[in-house]
This record gives sequence, C-alpha cells and structure tokens, in this order.
Amino acid sequence: MHPRDQTIFALSSGRLPSAIALVRVSGPQAGNVIATLAGKAPAPRLATRALLRDVGQRPIDDAVVLWFPAPASATGEDVAEFHVHGGRAVLAALFAALAAFDDVRPAEPGEFTRRAFENGKLDLTEAEGLDDLIHADTDRQRRQALRQLKGLLGDRARDWRARVIEASALIEAGIDFSDEGDVPAELIAPALTRIKALLGEVREVLAAEGRSERLRDGVVVAIAGPPNVGKSTLMNQLARREVAIVSPHAGTTRDVIEAQLDLDGYPVTMIDTAGIRETDDPVEQEGVRRARARAADADLVLWLTDASLAEAPQAGPAPVWLVRNKIDLDGGAGRPLAEASGRRAFLVSASHGDGLPDLVAALVGFAQTYFGGSEGGAIGRARHRKILEEVAASLARSVEVAADGEELAAEELRAAARSLGRLLGRVDVEDVLDVIFGQFCVGK
Repeated sequence: MHPRDQTIFALSSGRLPSAIALVRVSGPQAGNVIATLAGKAPAPRLATRALLRDVGQRPIDDAVVLWFPAPASATGEDVAEFHVHGGRAVLAALFAALAAFDDVRPAEPGEFTRRAFENGKLDLTEAEGLDDLIHADTDRQRRQALRQLKGLLGDRARDWRARVIEASALIEAGIDFSDEGDVPAELIAPALTRIKALLGEVREVLAAEGRSERLRDGVVVAIAGPPNVGKSTLMNQLARREVAIVSPHAGTTRDVIEAQLDLDGYPVTMIDTAGIRETDDPVEQEGVRRARARAADADLVLWLTDASLAEAPQAGPAPVWLVRNKIDLDGGAGRPLAEASGRRAFLVSASHGDGLPDLVAALVGFAQTYFGGSEGGAIGRARHRKILEEVAASLARSVEVAADGEELAAEELRAAARSLGRLLGRVDVEDVLDVIFGQFCVGK
C-alpha cells in the first residue's frame, strides 16, 4: 500500500507529561480503529466518553473520543481523535495499540497538513500560514500568519488566476475566429483591458508590502563597537535577562551571541559581537572577524562607544546608529556623537537604564518602517513575492507583445496562470511541498 493510502497517527498536543493529550488518527482505517478501541464508533462530531481497550481487551485509559467521517474533517479523510490523560505510560500503551492495526503507522512531520492540502482543505499559502502560526513568537507574527491561514493571499490568487484564464479565453477565441473579420479586435481589446487592471492590482500588492515577508524571520540588529564599552550590558538590558557575560576586562565576548526580542509585536534578533580592535590573540581575532561579518549582514548596526568616541565604521548597506554609553559616568559631556557623521545618535547608560526607552522606541519605529507597517500585508514569504513578480512580468509582457501577435500574448497569459497555480500549490510544486511540509512538527 502506498504510504499516502495508509492510516497515520500522532500526538497532536504539547510535550508530556500533561493534563490531557490529544492523539489524532487519519486515514481509511480510522473508523475501524475508533470502533475497536472505544467499543463502537461514536456519533460524528460528538465528544463521547469511552474506556479505551486494546485488541486484547486490556484497558488503556478512560478517555474522550471524537469521530469525523470524511470529507468533513481537517484532513478530508476519516479522522478519529482520542483525548487521553497525558502520562507517558498512557501514550505508550495507546501508541502500541494503534500500531497493532494493519496499515496504521506513526505520522511523518507535517503529514496531517499535507493530506489536508492534497484533499483540497487548504491551498499552499494557507498551509504555509498554518506553519507560520505554529512558529509565531510575537503578536504581529501571529496576526499575519492567521490572515494567511484564513486565505488572505490564497483567495486573491484564485481570483487573479480565474481572471487571467478569462482574458486568455478571449484572446484564444480571437485566434480561433481570426477569419471572421473584426471579431479578433472585438475580443482582444477587452482582454487587454482586463489584463492591465489585473497587472495594476498585482503591482499594488508588491509595492505596498515593504518587507512584510521578513516578519517571519525578524529584523537583525547588531551591537558593535570597540572592546569594554558595555555592549554585553546593553544586550542584557534589551533582552531583560542575562544572555551575555559582563566583565570589566576587554575581550570577554569572543563569539556572536544572539537573543530573540519582541518589540511591540515585531520580532527582533539582537546580536552581541566581540569588541572590534587590533589584537594578536588568534581566538579574539576570529571573534573580531565574525563580529565584522555579522554587522555587515545585519539590517541595523548599533555602534556603541563611550567617552572615547571611537570612530564608527564606514556606512555599508545597513544603517548605523551611534550609541554613546556610560553617560552616568561623564554626564554625556564631550562633542556631540553625530557632529560630523549625520547619523542618528543616542545617549544611554546601559547599566542604569538612562536613555534606553528612547532607544527602544526608535528600534520599534525602525522595525515598523522596515516591515512596511502594514497590518494587512498579503505577502508572507519570499516565495510569494518571487512568484508575484513573475506574474507581473508575464502580464506586462502579454500587453507589450499583443500587437505583434495574439499567440504571443496568449502564451504569456498561460505563464501567468501557471505561476499563480504554483503559488497555490496546484501546479508543478512537488519539490517545494517536500521542503514546506517537512518543517512542520509531528502531529500537524
């Protein structure tokens, strides 16, 4: 039997032990499984208490069971759910009883969601939204993922694809009836009008999104600067926990330290790097090399200094903010930080917290601008943006080549329709599916 035709089971709730554990079973044997273990199949979609027994009639647990006949289930297949006590021994006994059935096996990561996708319960953008919802760390990530799961992009993509096909049908009809005098012109003109309107909508989505797809991964902020200016202290203050070792001795931090922050719902990866200086210590040299590399890859660099006012690096692809630390020691005296650079500057005391609210507020503002500040962003992944850019390019070319031949315009429209099909996961995406669903946890 093909693996996709087998019945699968997995723990679909949290880590054990727990008060209650949910075990889900999906596939053609689900009805037989629940009827055997619970004594009989309960009424559909009605929570029913039952004493579970294995095939040898040995009791397993006093549980609540639910039965969802296909196709009215999460996966589109027959689905049984067992709500049991969340002890490891209980789950071990239940799993052993399930594995004793023919053609019933443990699920692979993401297999429940993949079956839902293959049975038309979800399109690929909605499945990706579910994965993002599971892994959301901040409230804004949660809201964006939930919008994708509810079909924010998928619904629009289906509408766009239908309109592309309609326009293509008009052009194809013009080609088929090319010997009917002015019929082609009468068909192609409205088709081009529809294509231009659709192209405008796709471009509007692409232009309005900013970097909304990066909300999944977050913005990367690197704290850099010379040794012993308080980078690790600032890191701990922003993270609100001890993530970096603080020492009065220069060169304490020799590797890159990361912390995930939630700033007003925006995910921020804060990086504490080794002090940048010339040194003969080979270990510290490697730390400085890594610090420079991570700062170069960051989305924003906080160049931390003290009264010594060490020079900040030359501006690279990422903006550099100057942060003068230890103002509690010198009262912020000395020449202004941004005197010659024109860069954004802050005065703080990482050890006492002075000036940190203004720095945090500025970081929130940077994240809002970076991600586009849109609560309704339809683009959730880089894959979405790449495909929509392909769609826009195909639509634009179809308008440009229409005067040279209706066949050329029709081919570009077919390419646009194929791209939208790939976005939804309905055309030529088998390699993409393995990657996406392989990221899910077991039991989802």
